[in-house]
Amino acid sequence: MTTPQTDKDANEWREERDTLGPVKVPTWALWGAQTQRAVDNFGIAASPMPAEFVRALGLVKWAAAGANAELGLMHSGMAIAIQHAALEVADNRHDAHFPVDVLQTGSGTSSNMNANEVIARLASQHADAAVHPNDHVNMSQSSNDVIPTSISVSAAEAISQRLLPALRACIECIEQRSEAFAEIVKTGRTHLMDAMPVTVGQEFSGWAAQLSASEARCASLLQRLSAIAQGGTAVGTGINAHPKFGEKVAVLLSEKTGIDFHAAENPFAAMAGQEASAEAAAVLKVIGVTLMKIANDLRWLNSGPLNGLAEVQLPALQPGSSIMPGKVNPVIPEAVAMAAARLIGNETAITIAAQSGNFQLNVMLPLIGATLLDSIGVASRALNSLNTQCIAELTVNQERLAASSARNPVLVTALNPVIGYELGAKIAKQAYASGRPVRDVALELTDLDAEELDRLLDPLALTRGGIQH
Repeated sequence: MTTPQTDKDANEWREERDTLGPVKVPTWALWGAQTQRAVDNFGIAASPMPAEFVRALGLVKWAAAGANAELGLMHSGMAIAIQHAALEVADNRHDAHFPVDVLQTGSGTSSNMNANEVIARLASQHADAAVHPNDHVNMSQSSNDVIPTSISVSAAEAISQRLLPALRACIECIEQRSEAFAEIVKTGRTHLMDAMPVTVGQEFSGWAAQLSASEARCASLLQRLSAIAQGGTAVGTGINAHPKFGEKVAVLLSEKTGIDFHAAENPFAAMAGQEASAEAAAVLKVIGVTLMKIANDLRWLNSGPLNGLAEVQLPALQPGSSIMPGKVNPVIPEAVAMAAARLIGNETAITIAAQSGNFQLNVMLPLIGATLLDSIGVASRALNSLNTQCIAELTVNQERLAASSARNPVLVTALNPVIGYELGAKIAKQAYASGRPVRDVALELTDLDAEELDRLLDPLALTRGGIQH
């Protein structure tokens, strides 16, 4: 990343001009007048656009210069200079020179001009002539198609490179633990109350299946995110752009990223609508819902160690109390549950923003882009944490599980086909009231012998379903 300033030039300024007049810009800054106006105007979020979004801007500018050169609209020397500078931006070498706040003009024009100005200044160092931010770097483009395209590119890259690998790693870890615990029987629970037995492996398999469904949703989602708005320019008509420009940009972006981008079939929809982003936010919310479920299951299962369920023991990562010595808390599930809450909240923000397409343009694009990337990052890190710091290292308290399973009065359900519901209920009540195993009470109240009861009430056999008789 470029160092933004030194002590020598920290308080030095140069004068830049735009159509509104002169502006003072720090001498160390690569940006120009329009970016500086945005810096002066916007500070509500107190946070610049994410690095992934800046990278996407660089990639779009790189592809645009290449497309303009291929179409004969730009001299190859100029295009090469712009592409060289744009790739430096895409490599996040100049992030310090992208200071524009997330909560800016709704089209993201300030971020687009930030990229144009930085790339123009860098490219001018390599070109035979001065590179202009609008005439050259922004050729055949508008903020109105660059920013939606950058949202698509940044989100698709983040999902492909971060979220999908994190999902796959977490799923594989859970599946491995599920296999390892395949024959460890425990009491199932519905309504938080004792129910028929399951294996720990079966319980874990449910988590893996839930996450696998989200993995499939993400893979499907990429098909919609890969349709880019580029080529629509100002209002979707493609004014000032070659008719083949959008598709050529998509081809170049595909070559550079390995993701199959294509020009949107209808640029009016791609610029005014943000349904793909809303869908992505919804998929991320579903991941949050699943993470909340898994995290809360783990908190319950780990509860205790003496007066809770204490069925599993999570890794002891840090002291749990500033006043109670020896207390250890389920910190990773708690952090993951908070991450889940953030994903659910972010989806609401993106849903509201995605509705804000007024005629030919959505006017909450920066919020959509930044929030979507935040959700992808939070989800990816939460999955990695849950995987490596919790599920991979937890242990199962087999003795406690076996003892509680043997005393579970609901086991009598397995006798229903043989003795009927009414007698089964009587046995369950007596077993619960006396604290005795169902088997012992059933031996007294039915004509079934011990061998038959052992067969019918075998906890592991009961986890395989079917009718016991």
